[in-house]
Amino acid sequence: MQIVKVTTKKQKKQFIDFPHELYKSDPNYVPEIYLGMLELMNPKKNPFFKHSNADLFLAMRDTKIVGRIAAIQNNNYNKFADANVGYFGFFDVIEDYSVAEKLLQTAVDWIKAKGHVALYGPTNFSTNETAGILVDGYDSPPVINMTYNKPYYVDFLNRFGFVKQMDLLAYRIPTQTVSEKSLLIAERLEERLKSRGITIRNVLLKNWKKEVPVIRELYKAAWDKNWGFVPPTDAEFDHLADSLKMILVPEMVFLAEKDGKGIGFFLGVPNINEIMIKQKRGRILPFGAIRLLMNKRKTKILRIILLGVKDEYRRLGIEAIFYAKIIRYAQNNGIEFGEGSWILENNEMMNKGLQNLNGVPYKRYRIYQKEV
Repeated sequence: MQIVKVTTKKQKKQFIDFPHELYKSDPNYVPEIYLGMLELMNPKKNPFFKHSNADLFLAMRDTKIVGRIAAIQNNNYNKFADANVGYFGFFDVIEDYSVAEKLLQTAVDWIKAKGHVALYGPTNFSTNETAGILVDGYDSPPVINMTYNKPYYVDFLNRFGFVKQMDLLAYRIPTQTVSEKSLLIAERLEERLKSRGITIRNVLLKNWKKEVPVIRELYKAAWDKNWGFVPPTDAEFDHLADSLKMILVPEMVFLAEKDGKGIGFFLGVPNINEIMIKQKRGRILPFGAIRLLMNKRKTKILRIILLGVKDEYRRLGIEAIFYAKIIRYAQNNGIEFGEGSWILENNEMMNKGLQNLNGVPYKRYRIYQKEV
């Protein structure tokens, strides 16, 4: 067996496609969109590589691929958090600890060569993208932009010496069992806030390029004190926004404004994984893209990705109004439940708010760390 650095187009294609073979008999596996993964890993197209870098590695046994990993240097995170760490991501491996050990050691050696003192992960490439190892909740497919892996990954990481750094929770919020009292209170509260100049509206996709800078600045302001946060550059956030635009349903995205200026936002998206789970090897051309557009309003699950309110406007109930609006939308459009993810396990305010809506944590993801 040998570890091979990805340097060619063929190897990059193999890197992206490896999970399809690994999970081919797993009914809960959802392939990533191939074109999206190609762009994510392209230094010329992904703004992450303007400030940071990464290398991709394949584990080969003879001519057969048996694992993959990315070693990542996130310079913006180290600068923002005053840290000196490296990351690993895109970790997938057959059920053979010797292969996992060599892949993980490759990432350790890579980040040590750059002078870092610890290895965190997984992040793909940062916490602004997909992150975490699934440690609980293997009985259903992941929703859009959430990770999935074999249960034995947890044992492999523990054996290598990784320890838990933080758990990330995914809440299931059933549409039909949400507290009606909570919804009515939030709806009345919205009327009272209007008298103070605070209004909530849906985003306008026709003005998306004007809406994005407002949401971007709110995101940075609302999340900057959260564990693991690294502020995306303008180019990174705009790139993410562009990638989401095709699947957005405007009725799932809200902006709170005070006298016309943004003070909070809520981003929900349809769970297109319900469509992608049937899309072989993540290829959406030529007809898959049309299928996504035609069926994005027919999904039975939506994911609540981001919610943020400026400090001075918290505890006014804006968050509760966001939830009430999205739940009403779900009730009226055949959506069975929403997933709130991911939520830091130590974010008491968010966890309590979701529990008050009868939300139940049904999946748990973990970020690991290891001193090197």
